[in-house]
Amino acid sequence: MMEILAYAAFGLYVLIIATGGVIAVAARNLVRGLVGLIMTLFGVAGMYLLMAAPVMAFMQLLIYVGAVAVLIFIAIMLVRTGPDGDETRSRSAKEILYAFLGFAAPAIILGRVIIGNPVESVSSPTVVTVKELGKGLLGPYTLAFELISVVLLVAMAGAVLVAFERRLSK
Repeated sequence: MMEILAYAAFGLYVLIIATGGVIAVAARNLVRGLVGLIMTLFGVAGMYLLMAAPVMAFMQLLIYVGAVAVLIFIAIMLVRTGPDGDETRSRSAKEILYAFLGFAAPAIILGRVIIGNPVESVSSPTVVTVKELGKGLLGPYTLAFELISVVLLVAMAGAVLVAFERRLSK
């Protein structure tokens, strides 16, 4: 019975992630695209909960849904759009084809690798306490943890710079 519930929860989270991704990519309104991204990030947090990693789920919500989504929203407010918030330029058939190929190529490659090399599932997950996670982040993985902070800082600075350049050029 619990296995059926786990499969149902997995299916629900996959549906939330896929729906949010389609909304984020297909929305002509930037704010609606951001709502799709937030929906996707909530689905990923649910996947972490399904994997018995509540700390990672909380960090997903705190960092990505909280901080990064707010940062993107601020960048959207700085970018000029049409009077109803839509992007003014329509997409050409060539751009749509490139977007589809950019989606399909990794999906096909990863799908073939995953189907060709199935991984045996573990009957019970390994429990990692918050204390062990903290020791890992401040021990052998300190450099990776700090590099993530630098990447987020550069992304924030880049988003603001692009928004200001667009605003000045119009």
